[in-house]
Amino acid sequence: MKAVILGATGYTGQILLRQLSTHEDIDSIIAVSSSIAGTSVLKSDAGLHPSILNKMELTKGLYVTVEEAVSLKADVVFSALPHLASAQVCDPFYDHSVVIDLSADFRMENPEGFFKAYGEYPPRAERLPSAVYGLSEVYRDQIRQSDLIANPGCYPTASLLPLIPLLKEKLISKKIIINALSGISGAGKKAKTSNLLVERSENICAYAPGTTHRHSMEILKEVKKVSSQGSVLFVPHLVPMKRGMAITISCELKEEISNASMNNLYQSFYKDSPFVKTVFPAIPETKQVWGSNRCDISWHREGKDLILFSVIDNLIKGASGQAIQNMNIRFGLDEIAGLRLHGEI
Repeated sequence: MKAVILGATGYTGQILLRQLSTHEDIDSIIAVSSSIAGTSVLKSDAGLHPSILNKMELTKGLYVTVEEAVSLKADVVFSALPHLASAQVCDPFYDHSVVIDLSADFRMENPEGFFKAYGEYPPRAERLPSAVYGLSEVYRDQIRQSDLIANPGCYPTASLLPLIPLLKEKLISKKIIINALSGISGAGKKAKTSNLLVERSENICAYAPGTTHRHSMEILKEVKKVSSQGSVLFVPHLVPMKRGMAITISCELKEEISNASMNNLYQSFYKDSPFVKTVFPAIPETKQVWGSNRCDISWHREGKDLILFSVIDNLIKGASGQAIQNMNIRFGLDEIAGLRLHGEI
């Protein structure tokens, strides 16, 4: 298989490059960066290993332009480009390759929902009906048949995986409060004063609380599919670590449920999902999933009050890893191919 990476010099693009270089079903990688086309991928600032070049023979180990990538007729295209730009750059690939878009351009199902979240209408609204939301464990069947997959955001991935099994069984009352903590890499690779070490070290802060963060619309959209009464308050925080995401969700059960029943519910729902792991009675930690495509889930009950916990690596399960998982599903490959089940020490 041939794989194109658009935006190959960003955090997500660089991780995709590394992961695909060890994927046994990928024969060729085409790394696109029009701004530095013609330069070697090894001369970037990402510390890439020379072995990556083994799968870049088609482009002689160089970054190429979009036009060059189109001419090579890839099987799959990963777009790690910014929101509002990604969908347009993908134009020449639609209907010719499977497109997995890691931006938000296809995550909302209608233009109005996108406008509420991003303040602009989606750049390729006419293609929204053909896009499948790429939350792998929930939409596996739809992903298998789709040529346009909208990879979820990292916050929604980590928030929805512990919630959806309970929502589908209608076990949760109306209000859901999500407190989310993210490493700085979640803000992307662009230089910003607020993301400098001297600004972020020894410093934690909440931002865009309630319904003001764009990911709150994405989470609510999925909650509403399974619970018409559900409401979401979402509070993201930046914490002084480079990667990792921890979610704490507070909600109320409609009736008390035992820990054994909770565990059975999750085990049943995710029985065919190798990357979702329940760790009750432990509380999961980000270091346990660092570098892996796993989401660890647990909970704490006090009567009808329920606290859910989940952790992911925001750069892997929250971005590139889930994108590769979606590729594996779409092409009928081993779902864990090219991905880590275990975190790094």
